[in-house]
Amino acid sequence: MRKTHRPLTTLALALSLFMAALEVTVVSTAMPTVIGELGGIEHYAWVFTAYMLSSTITVPIYGKLSDLYGRKPILLFGTVLFLVGSMASGLSTSMEMLIAFRTLQGLGAGAIQPVALTIIGDIYSLEERAKVQGAFSAVWGVAGLIGPLTGGLIVKYLSWHWVFFINVPVGVGTALLMMTFFHEQVHRKPQKLDYAGAMLLSAGVVALLFGVQGLGWNLWALPVALLLLFAFVQVERRVPEPVIPMSIFKQPAIAISSVAGALFSAAMFGATTYVPLYVQGVLGGSPTLAGGMITPMIVAWPVASVFAGRMLLKTSFRPLIVGGLALTVVGTLVMALLLKPDLPLIIPQIAMGLFGVGLGFASTALMIAVQTSVGWELRGVATASNMFFRTIGGVLGVGLMGGVIVSQLLKDPSIPVSAANSLLGPEHGHDVPPEMLKTLSGALSTGLTINFWLIFVLTAASFIAGLFFPRVSRGSGTPVSTADVAAPH
Repeated sequence: MRKTHRPLTTLALALSLFMAALEVTVVSTAMPTVIGELGGIEHYAWVFTAYMLSSTITVPIYGKLSDLYGRKPILLFGTVLFLVGSMASGLSTSMEMLIAFRTLQGLGAGAIQPVALTIIGDIYSLEERAKVQGAFSAVWGVAGLIGPLTGGLIVKYLSWHWVFFINVPVGVGTALLMMTFFHEQVHRKPQKLDYAGAMLLSAGVVALLFGVQGLGWNLWALPVALLLLFAFVQVERRVPEPVIPMSIFKQPAIAISSVAGALFSAAMFGATTYVPLYVQGVLGGSPTLAGGMITPMIVAWPVASVFAGRMLLKTSFRPLIVGGLALTVVGTLVMALLLKPDLPLIIPQIAMGLFGVGLGFASTALMIAVQTSVGWELRGVATASNMFFRTIGGVLGVGLMGGVIVSQLLKDPSIPVSAANSLLGPEHGHDVPPEMLKTLSGALSTGLTINFWLIFVLTAASFIAGLFFPRVSRGSGTPVSTADVAAPH
């Protein structure tokens, strides 16, 4: 058995997370311009939700597969699929094509972040894990700094298509390093993947996404989603190898981490999706300026994570979780109150920075708490399950806010929704009559303001959930074992 080269394996994992982080910042910056060129503002949310939905559905599946067959093959498969989706997205010539290929890209992304974080949990002890968190936080910080600027420059001097192509060299480098320097010994047992559970989960999440958009005609999807997800839980309680073992939620740390993570992720993805749209669509700002609005959050998050990892060596999880979530509430409240056309942008940027600091403290403590609560044989599925709740929160949050935008644009039936595409073009409404432009801009502004208040409500709910996190120290958790999972419920 060849020995894993930890430094170069860590570099490979850092590159994979850099690719995922760059995807968030660059695409968010470029998307208003994409809509201005391809049209389809009514489908704006779907460019994000298609990616997040496909990755959400596959996260727990990849987590389970990594426990069954090893981390390495699953991470490599996901990386290749992500790169194929990236290339295809960059070659898209219509919104329909872009949404379809973003779905493919998401199918690969579902393996990258949870499996990468699981490998870190495997090759480092708890104390080492807290320290190495600083290196991974630096990755997000660098991506947060260069992503918006890179996206703005690419859109200005090349074409939005290139925001997807820049993933390719990073992904190839990641794959080569992993194949060469990461080696694992997998203890394979006769096990079976829960296909019924995976299908019920996938169908339930899709139905839930349609339902939360709340445009009237698709409200039927909500009871269907509840029925499918109820059936999923019942199946998971009975099968020997569930996609998401229900027993892991007996641990209060895992259960509360899942709820709080879903809520603050909905707020975070909502901010990265709709703040750039506000800057370009309402304020008439450039793509670079739009990206600069979310930069403070994306940079502050990893910086705070560095301190969180060090503080965890001296304190318990709860102070970091409760304090961090409290900061997210303050930041999003200031943003909802003050993000106005006549306000200096430095003030909402400071609010976004506070939001990011709070996320850095809380999310780091929550993830390490989850990984500490289980043994090796369940660490993959536990990590992936936590990431699943975070990403499903993001999917549903962005979808809900997309429904708010479309409902506001549909209020005046005499004006087609497609006319709002001109708000995001390089001429910013040059080809639209002034009265229509004023109506569209007002509708978009109203919808986005509602969304900013929704973001605040989501962070407040996450803070309330965090108050219930148990008062336990780093070493006092009781890991869940495979015997617990196999037991009947």
